[in-house]
Amino acid sequence: MRLYLQSLTLGALLAAAVTSLAAESPAEKQSRLIRVVQSEAGYPEKALACKQLAIFGGREAVPALAALLPDENLNSWARIALEAIPDADASEALRAALGKVRGLNLVGVINSIGFRHDAGSVQALVPLLQDTDAEVASAAAAALGRIGGQAPARALEPLLASAPAGTREAVAEGCILCAEKYLAGGDFAAAARLYDAVRVSSASKQRLLEAMRGAILARKNDGIPLLLEQLRSTDKSFFSIGLRTARELPGAQVTRALAAELDKFSPERQAVLFMALTDRKDEAVAPLVATMAQSGPKSLRLIAISALDRAGQVSTLPLLLQAMAEPDAELAAAGKGAVARLSGQEVDTEIIARLADTKGKMRAALIELAAQRRLESALPRIVPCAEDSEAVVRSAAAAAIGSLGSDSHIPVLVGLLQKAGSAKDRSDLEKALVAVSSRVGAKAVASLAPLVKSTSAELRVIALHALAGVGGPEALGIVKATASDADDALQDEAVNMLSTWANNWPDDAGLADSLLALAKSGKKTSHKLLALRGYLECIQGDTKLKDAEKVASLKEALPLVTRIEEKRQAISVLGAIPAAGAVDLLETFARDASVTEEACLSLAGIATKRGVAGDLRRKALQIVVDNTKNEATRKKAADALQRTK
Repeated sequence: MRLYLQSLTLGALLAAAVTSLAAESPAEKQSRLIRVVQSEAGYPEKALACKQLAIFGGREAVPALAALLPDENLNSWARIALEAIPDADASEALRAALGKVRGLNLVGVINSIGFRHDAGSVQALVPLLQDTDAEVASAAAAALGRIGGQAPARALEPLLASAPAGTREAVAEGCILCAEKYLAGGDFAAAARLYDAVRVSSASKQRLLEAMRGAILARKNDGIPLLLEQLRSTDKSFFSIGLRTARELPGAQVTRALAAELDKFSPERQAVLFMALTDRKDEAVAPLVATMAQSGPKSLRLIAISALDRAGQVSTLPLLLQAMAEPDAELAAAGKGAVARLSGQEVDTEIIARLADTKGKMRAALIELAAQRRLESALPRIVPCAEDSEAVVRSAAAAAIGSLGSDSHIPVLVGLLQKAGSAKDRSDLEKALVAVSSRVGAKAVASLAPLVKSTSAELRVIALHALAGVGGPEALGIVKATASDADDALQDEAVNMLSTWANNWPDDAGLADSLLALAKSGKKTSHKLLALRGYLECIQGDTKLKDAEKVASLKEALPLVTRIEEKRQAISVLGAIPAAGAVDLLETFARDASVTEEACLSLAGIATKRGVAGDLRRKALQIVVDNTKNEATRKKAADALQRTK
């Protein structure tokens, strides 16, 4: 709780300080903050001042901050600022504090010296490696490692064998940090020596793993045997560090050595090693990946295809196209996905060019790619494929025409349908025709005439489906006329199309009247039911009809609403109409035992709508109270009715 309150206090102080600081120059800010640090102000105010001095402080602030280092409450806040001040005086102040503070304050000062990489503190830190306080000695070891160099390394390395258990881990860490400094500076021999010293020590496994990685990297090509040793290890941790290092150790010689090992591993290890190989950045990797993409175990081929995909280069296209043609579905899908993700006009041009020179699954795959990439310019080569000798190509071509085609392709599809020799071909072409016709709209109707007038009932049904997608008065008129056709199957399909007319009403004038006429005098009971349902949906979705007109339309159809399904549908329509006429019709349904509760719920819904007049609200609620058999519903309605009086 104390820390929580302190953080709240600091937050409030920081917010208050922002305004005042904004008006000051940097020098004025620093001077004012120094005065706060040196004043009798409380802990929160001084902590905030230290935090701000990390931004605005310079050499002038160092003495005031150094004076706070012995304070157990303000030590960390003062160090935040001292770590950030670039002037050498800050390093000298921290160094001077080594002999003045103890315990955790001393540990903190040592950590700050390490953070600043202060080489001038090495002589003072080395004796602290022997401190009886394990935390102090450990902090000194880590700080010396961060500083790095010959003197820290000479001080730390002997302690790998002699340091007490409590500081041994920190000594190993310090040695590794020193070795990393050597490695970064190009002193590979010194780095390798220090890494090796840690490797043979009794440090933790984590430090041994870190040292192993460094020892391999420091040896460069000479580290290949040590790298392979880790990859062959039965210890998963050392195998994993081998995989990590396999990605880091540069050079074509390393790549070739790793590739030579692939066949010696189990399938699981083989796969992860090959993944590591594909992540390497040298010229020897590309030929290896290309070879593996064409042959080898399936698991490695998939990895190689993935690597080619990541490369995203047009030069990989032939290999990926070859993968697309594989009989194995997973390999083919990987190749196709990779090609689909390749970008650039050059790829598009190559896909189109290859359409003429391929066949079978490869041609089908190229057609699918052209559709995915929206290559409308490929249509002249795709359209003839709709009559290819192979079914897989014909199917792909039909789908591509459906995806990319325009009004000029409707006559083409109509002609193909008239010649189609199989149910599968007709189904594929129908899907394409419906898709293109729906996009084109009313202009498609004239082109569909050969199917509309066909002597084949099957083709006429396809025409109905396309017309339903087109919508509009002309298409609607043709479908309405077909509902009276002498062919029963065509009648059924036409009525079905009318009853589910795709969201074009009320723009398709006369739809509601046609559906009502069918509901009243259809030749089949099924036609009447479909038409009635379509009529109710039409009324419900007609945004141009006023509430009174909707009620009148429903009232006209009411004698036809005899089945419980249609009653519920009518109730749903009426429940959305907050008008007196709707309430009157719902009252009729409320007295019908088969749908009483549905009607009561719709009435209650009307009563809760905004803008409903009080009299109408009370009438609706009273009908619910008088008719519902559900006591909970009755009570809610009665309570609401009481509140409206």
